[in-house]
Parts: sequence; C-alpha cells; structure tokens
Amino acid sequence: MRVLSDLYQRYMELVYGVCLKYFKDAEQSKDAVMNIFEELVEKLKQHEVSNFKSWLHTLTRNHCLMQLRTPRNLKTTKFNQEYMQSAETVHLNGMLEKEEQFVKLEKCIQSLSEEQKKTVELFYLQQKCYDEIAEITGYEWKKVRSYIQNGRRNLKICMEE
Repeated sequence: MRVLSDLYQRYMELVYGVCLKYFKDAEQSKDAVMNIFEELVEKLKQHEVSNFKSWLHTLTRNHCLMQLRTPRNLKTTKFNQEYMQSAETVHLNGMLEKEEQFVKLEKCIQSLSEEQKKTVELFYLQQKCYDEIAEITGYEWKKVRSYIQNGRRNLKICMEE
C-alpha cells in the first residue's frame, strides 16, 4: 500500500494531465485518476512493466478512450429520412444486378471448352472433388485440375469483358 501511495504522489499530476486532455473536465478527470490508480493494483499484477512512466501513460490514455466510447458519451443527431435510400429500391437493384450476372455467367460457361465446362460444373455446381471428377469423366487427375484452373481463369476473363 505504501508503494501505491508513493506512485500516486509521484505520477498523479501526469495521470491528471492526460485525463484532462481527453475529458476537458476537471471533475471527470479527478474521478478518472482515482479509477486508474485503483486499476493499477490489479494491472501491475498482470503485466511485467519495464518503463513504468510510459506504461502508466498508455494505461491512462486507454482508460480515457474507453470512457469516451461508452454509450452515455456518444452523441446522436437527428437525421432526415428523406435522405435515406429506400430498402426496396436497393433490394430490387441488387436483384436485377445479380440476375444479369447469372445470365452472363451462363453465357461464359457455354463459351468454355467441353472439358473445362464439364469439370467446372462438376466442381463448382455439383460440389465434386477432383478424385470424383476424374472417376466420372475418365480424365487424369492432373488434367481435371488443369481444366478447372483454366476454366476458372477463362470465366473470370469472360465476366470482366
């Protein structure tokens, strides 16, 4: 307890100054100093501190920031609902864009070579692994991997056009 008293005497002004910088209120800063020094007892048991002054400064800053983030300190403002975008409009636009992407994807899949088309459909649409695709198609495992990779690259190129 004596050590805590010595630390308080030595560093109280530093902690108070940091708190005052963040809170800009003397009473709130004084309360924070007391809370920080109460926390200090537990924190010192948990952490190995080599440079106490800088560690205490960081602890104080973090304490202040956490206090400023509490819900009672958050300020809210009214907003005009006319500026809000309608969820229905966004939803419909998103649906139309997705539909266009699906149509384009179908066209791009049709443009692939027969081997790429077959392996890509089995892998991505039917969730088959390389071994299963090799068994179904009769292609070598290395060829299956190559067809899927090349097909995916060709689909990407086609979708970006």
